[in-house]
Amino acid sequence: MIKKSSAITLALLWSLPAFAAHPLITDDTGTQGKGKFQLELNGQYTTDHEHEDGFYTKESGGNVTTALTYGIADNIDLVVGLPWQWSSLLEGGSIISNDKGIGDTSVEIKWKFFECKPHEVSLALKPEVTFPIGDEQKGLGNGRVSEGVMLIATKEWKHRALHCNVGYFHNSYGLELDNATFKQNIWHASVAAEVHMTNKLRSVADFSLDSNNEKAPDPNRAFLLGGLIYSLMEDFDLDIGVKAGLNHAETDKTVLFGITARF
Repeated sequence: MIKKSSAITLALLWSLPAFAAHPLITDDTGTQGKGKFQLELNGQYTTDHEHEDGFYTKESGGNVTTALTYGIADNIDLVVGLPWQWSSLLEGGSIISNDKGIGDTSVEIKWKFFECKPHEVSLALKPEVTFPIGDEQKGLGNGRVSEGVMLIATKEWKHRALHCNVGYFHNSYGLELDNATFKQNIWHASVAAEVHMTNKLRSVADFSLDSNNEKAPDPNRAFLLGGLIYSLMEDFDLDIGVKAGLNHAETDKTVLFGITARF
């Protein structure tokens, strides 16, 4: 049974890896280049249903995240993200919660520290810090500074690419109830593939395995994602994707959409 407002659950999910080539969750090693910018406007809508002993629970919500990336050097990016999110929790036909507002702000540094161009293989490290901007009383944030780090690997071919991520995140909570309910240490592993179908269209797929946020003895969360990225112009992309949970620990279904501009 769902133990807290969906806002908390969604906020925790959104604190995991972000700002990959949307709609992918798995990041790649690519950087913008010194002095260049990337602006992303990404959204998602999530639904989750649960039946237990004749009791029906439905969670729904979403977010719109603005992320700005700046190339500090050719191989180092600075990424700042700010989400606006909403969520509702329905139990037995009654609305238990219905919250919306700004979530925690994240700051990331992506450092591509290894590249072998003859074999198109590269490695990057991405530390991240989230700052408690969101209202933790409404489930819109953790209430304290949290941090994490991601190791990223990319292998490229002429019309294909494969990306692998392994990461660790430490969530700190400002509320005693959150500390009692949720884990502080979260592990993440994922793999994603890209295929260039045409010069403008890419198909993407993503598989992810994460530690369960709750301290309850549930399995790790697993999901599969599929999507498309369409380049209207060389530096302007539109994307859409669908993420499906592979077990009851993961959210049932999430629809993702986004716009990316580089300049």
